[in-house]
Amino acid sequence: MGALITGGSGFVGQRLAKRLSRPIIAGRSIEKIKHLFADSEVRKWDGSPHADPSFLDGVDTIFHLAGESIFHGRWDTAKKERIRASRIDGTRSLVELIAGADKKPTTLICSSAVGYYGSRGDEILTERSAPGNDFLAQVCRDWEEEALRAEEHGVRVVLIRTGVVLGDKGGALAQMLPPFRLGLGGRLGNGRQYMSWIHIDDLTAIMLHAMENQNLRGPINAVAPLPVTNNDFTHALAATLHRPAFLPVPGLALKIVLGEFADVLLSSQRVIPAALQQAGYTYAFPKIEEALKRLLPDHPGLILPDRED
Repeated sequence: MGALITGGSGFVGQRLAKRLSRPIIAGRSIEKIKHLFADSEVRKWDGSPHADPSFLDGVDTIFHLAGESIFHGRWDTAKKERIRASRIDGTRSLVELIAGADKKPTTLICSSAVGYYGSRGDEILTERSAPGNDFLAQVCRDWEEEALRAEEHGVRVVLIRTGVVLGDKGGALAQMLPPFRLGLGGRLGNGRQYMSWIHIDDLTAIMLHAMENQNLRGPINAVAPLPVTNNDFTHALAATLHRPAFLPVPGLALKIVLGEFADVLLSSQRVIPAALQQAGYTYAFPKIEEALKRLLPDHPGLILPDRED
């Protein structure tokens, strides 16, 4: 039995696929996926429940990573609807396919985000903490509810609440680097907001850990054990690049340029991975300084990722 990845052409999906033995990659653009994964089986899925009845044949574990990028494009009404529909409607459709499968997968590992908690200042947040009430918190809550419906069909569901993912070929770091390389980086707003982050290698390892550990189910905070403030992250990144960081970006300026998305950058989530710590997961990169030094030894530049398929 194999593993299937939706959103496999995205930043996280590509890294995860490399750590699996011959995964099945599902998405809208068959040609794009075949170009990225020449040796993998590819199956067509556009997020609707009308896939071929054999879509889940031979699948034991589903890694559901597909979703509209929150980073690209201004958050107008249409963008917010795409963010919501790609996650909630897409997950509902996937669960409907599971319900109709003759032989159902045993595990659904569904991507979520620490945006579930909303902006909570310096409050320490674990998997037991209540959800927030802003747009992204509502999306995450409804997204997770759709995924958990798979339990009605005997499927173990794990919800991966991901923090800011740091990697060397895309993700948030790719968008942060240009101004910092020019010595024009600085804190966002007052810099006191907490940033819960995760190295891409730890994130994919956590997903594999969730697949292999049958006792894990429900929400898991996929974040490093030591969240940092935006001010601390700014200084760590500048020090790694041997550049100054003295040009703060006022919160009002962010809101003028980015609109509602600025609230995501200014929100504070001090999230602790309590479930993973209890499960005995060992982090490769628990400290932000270690993660950045590994990612940016003498890196000439990063490539911005395409949005996930």
